[in-house]
Amino acid sequence: MTAVTANCGSLPVRDVPVYSREGFAQEVLGAVAEGARVSAFFACPMPDGKRLFAVLAHPSRGQLALFSTIPDGAMPSLTPECPSVHLFEREVRERDGVEFQGHPWMKAVRREPEGAGTGFFRVEGPEVHQVAVGPVHAGIIEPGHFRFQCHGETVFHLEIALGYQHRGVENALEGPPDLKKVAVTETIAGDATAGHATCFCSALEALCETDVPARAQVLRGVALELERMANHIGDLGALAGDIGFLPTMSFCGRIRGDVLNITAQLCGNRFGRGLIRPGGTGMDIDTDTALEMARRLRAALRDAGEAASLLLETPSVLSRFEGIGTVSREMAGRIGLVGPAARASGLEMDARHDFPSGIYRMSHIPMSVWDSGDVFSRAIVRWMEVQRSAAFILEQLSGLPGGGVQARSGPAMCDSISVSLTETWRGEACHVLITDSRGFIRRASVVDPSFHNWFGLACALRGQQVSDFPLCNKSFNLSYCGHDL
Repeated sequence: MTAVTANCGSLPVRDVPVYSREGFAQEVLGAVAEGARVSAFFACPMPDGKRLFAVLAHPSRGQLALFSTIPDGAMPSLTPECPSVHLFEREVRERDGVEFQGHPWMKAVRREPEGAGTGFFRVEGPEVHQVAVGPVHAGIIEPGHFRFQCHGETVFHLEIALGYQHRGVENALEGPPDLKKVAVTETIAGDATAGHATCFCSALEALCETDVPARAQVLRGVALELERMANHIGDLGALAGDIGFLPTMSFCGRIRGDVLNITAQLCGNRFGRGLIRPGGTGMDIDTDTALEMARRLRAALRDAGEAASLLLETPSVLSRFEGIGTVSREMAGRIGLVGPAARASGLEMDARHDFPSGIYRMSHIPMSVWDSGDVFSRAIVRWMEVQRSAAFILEQLSGLPGGGVQARSGPAMCDSISVSLTETWRGEACHVLITDSRGFIRRASVVDPSFHNWFGLACALRGQQVSDFPLCNKSFNLSYCGHDL
């Protein structure tokens, strides 16, 4: 017995089957063996006690499967057979007190329990030494601690410790479903404002049975792809900066700003705040604005093409990109990478393609995949996505549908659960909302793509030089605050 829904769908919580602990493990592991991936894994207090939920995404079917169990006592850990769930289990133990027997490294994710003293993993040996970096860094960036276990300059293991920011995002989303909740989602990861706002609003609209107007769906898609373009172009410039290739670094910094300014034309804010609202969008554009946005986008794409060609066709750049920070296809699949990092390792996965919602049901964006799994691969995937996002935006701006941009939303269904997947520029974001008997949000589970991908950075450093860390780190460009909810 399985509860199945489409992306941005909802169903009564009573329809989600409750398995025994052993049965729950078998169902999750069986789904993963069939090619599904774990999109969400969380606990929620229910009237009949605490329940553990899992959301499994089946790309080949375009379906989301939901399982649950009542974790009385300790649960059998799924991590030894399904490494992609290791961080989820650590999070559930930390947040909800559920123990997982057999987990190989039950260290805190965001808060170290008093007296736990888990510490850092150590590689023992007479010539092994540690290099500790952070959490305070030499720049205006967020806190994160990186502990390298090295033999000379060669990295044996990198452990990444995050959780220095405690914002209470999921708790802030509980209660009456109002506009304040959307403002919270816009700050989950500030450079993914459109991505998380779209994901949350889609989950809420599923609970409220709201049909978003076609014009609003298009504007949401334009905002998502502008966000993708701006960040990918910025990352190409940052990668150039990490190897001292100044022409592309300088050009991309300016071009990223040009794309952000196009987003400001769309909604008055360079990061897209205030645009995406439950039921549609908070503002509209006229024909003249659409034409001007298209003109400026073509100019930005032309300039970005020149900067990218300089970067990706220069032998000295390729010598620093190729073969550095490689994550194999097998490893990427086992640890659950998502987004450009997964596609750069040859995994064909993209929520816009596998679980289309909104405008992506009508307009297809080709998937950008490369298979070398190194810094070069992660760079070329970004550039491919920039070009395809630009083509999508220009197509949408040239044929905006008529009608309004806002639909009236009714009250949220009571005692129901909804799931939304959105392909943000870093990869798949997942929002799960569970309502109570009043239609209030009882539990909000938020999974930023960085939550899946930080361990991928650790894997990329194995066997590399310590000095390769900045370049590898930037090739992933993960979010601290998206992890530190």
